[in-house]
Amino acid sequence: MNILLLGAGGREHALAWAIAKSPLTGKLFIAPGNPGTAQVGTNVALDITDHAAVVAFCRENAIGLVVVGPEAPLVAGIVDDLAAAGIPAFGPRRIPAQLEGSKSFTKELCDEFGIPTAAYARFTEAEPALAYVRRHGARVVVKADGLAAGKGVVVAETVEQAEEAVRTVFSGVFGVAGAAVVIEDFLPGEEASFFALSDGETAIPFGSAQDHKRAFDGDTGPNTGGMGAYSPAPVVTPAVAERVMREIINPTVAGLKARGTPYRGVLYAGLMIGADGPRLIEYNARFGDPECQVLMLRLRADIVALFLATVEGRLAEASVTWSDDAALTVVLAARGYPGPVEKGSRIRNIEAAEAIEGVTVFHAGTRAVDGHIEANGGRVLNVTALAPTIGEAQARAYEAVRAIDWPEGFSRSDIGWRAIARVT
Repeated sequence: MNILLLGAGGREHALAWAIAKSPLTGKLFIAPGNPGTAQVGTNVALDITDHAAVVAFCRENAIGLVVVGPEAPLVAGIVDDLAAAGIPAFGPRRIPAQLEGSKSFTKELCDEFGIPTAAYARFTEAEPALAYVRRHGARVVVKADGLAAGKGVVVAETVEQAEEAVRTVFSGVFGVAGAAVVIEDFLPGEEASFFALSDGETAIPFGSAQDHKRAFDGDTGPNTGGMGAYSPAPVVTPAVAERVMREIINPTVAGLKARGTPYRGVLYAGLMIGADGPRLIEYNARFGDPECQVLMLRLRADIVALFLATVEGRLAEASVTWSDDAALTVVLAARGYPGPVEKGSRIRNIEAAEAIEGVTVFHAGTRAVDGHIEANGGRVLNVTALAPTIGEAQARAYEAVRAIDWPEGFSRSDIGWRAIARVT
């Protein structure tokens, strides 16, 4: 069948790479895509915010399945509009996508269905929120209620930091995402990402990962969209995974079904795993970035078959198989990220990096100009490696990073440190 993948980042290159390997795939189109996706499919200049244009493209090109990569189109209802046109799409509809689109939506669902998460309060005005912070004290986590491109969350160590975060949310810098603020109790423990597929009735596990949000070594510096990741997450033991499915994923799927808004797609649970077990930090309604990159490298099942089973309500008969190897990805970012960056610097020797055993380089913020690759964003490349252990995957990935000639870029040098520390 012909498949249309929506998105342009490293996650989408990884998805395109996996989709292209499926025997079920006919023509693969990526809108708008990047130079990496162009290696495995056909990029199309399609405005994915124009839902009518997406529907028209699907009809003109006999698209049998649309895969939605980023969160914004999901929250905007792209799957609803495709469904209305009779076009199958992998991803949740607009209302269940509010699991990511609204922190309040998720918290209220947790309250209703007994899903373990941090205690919280929600405010639509700054002064009551500031008063709450002063009464409550630190540490707290301050979150813009809506989509803020990964930049609307502050872990406040002091009351002053919490106050500043509240004022920032209500300053308008996040647009409509900052119309409300959610203030959560801080949860101690170790963070992990857990993925599941849901067809609205059945949910099945789809692997674990851990990412590094801070910009610099030692988990210091500003929060980013993610500077690297590895899979599987050692902290997500089989016992922990069973509890996540039983206490978090399954009640969420059952709750949304009971509300009449079934969730179909990938469900990404950001977890804090502490002494009392796993707790939900937040949900995302799509694959993580860069977690998707390491998941796709380890996946041995047919991703298109799994997508179709999800869309068609057949997950009860599906199974997911994984490589026993570990995968690790290092993000090469433009200097200055997550702040303003300069675009247009030339990147050389990507091919030399990919010549290293087990290494795949996924493009994120790149563009092709006159036959060469230039930086075109903040997070630019995902240098990803597969190996028998996390330590070996880390060594391969950093060997590949060193092979790439891009003086204007930077990366962390310690991706995977927590997992490696567990076995040394």
